[in-house]
Amino acid sequence: MTGLLERLQDAMNSHDAQRMASLFADDYESFQPAHPSRGFGGSAQVLSNWTSVFEGIPDFTAQLLSSAVDGDTEWAEWDWAGHHTDGAPFAVRGVVIMVVRDGLVERMRLYLEPVEVGGGDIDAAVQEMYRPPAADSA
Repeated sequence: MTGLLERLQDAMNSHDAQRMASLFADDYESFQPAHPSRGFGGSAQVLSNWTSVFEGIPDFTAQLLSSAVDGDTEWAEWDWAGHHTDGAPFAVRGVVIMVVRDGLVERMRLYLEPVEVGGGDIDAAVQEMYRPPAADSA
């Protein structure tokens, strides 16, 4: 693990939104390619977001599953878990790709999604996602 990824994990697991936001550049840029309208800029929004996370998931935990570094680009695979304040389970997994400048996150692309519980198998997912024609229509 790199120092920054360790600090991010520690900040998440400490439930300290200010500490979390301090790891992001003031001019930070966030992108969620699968959800383009969720993009934002600035560490102030990071503070707001993580304040909400820690309020909504009081037992939030973050586990860094894997990481790689290539120059100023760092890849991290995360497993986030906990429970909402109503007791419902919370689980998110995925990858982030960060650009680091002066020890802070300058830009990040997030590929994080809620874990699907009880979803269909791979055949159902392929049918839903790609909608291939029925075998008898060929």
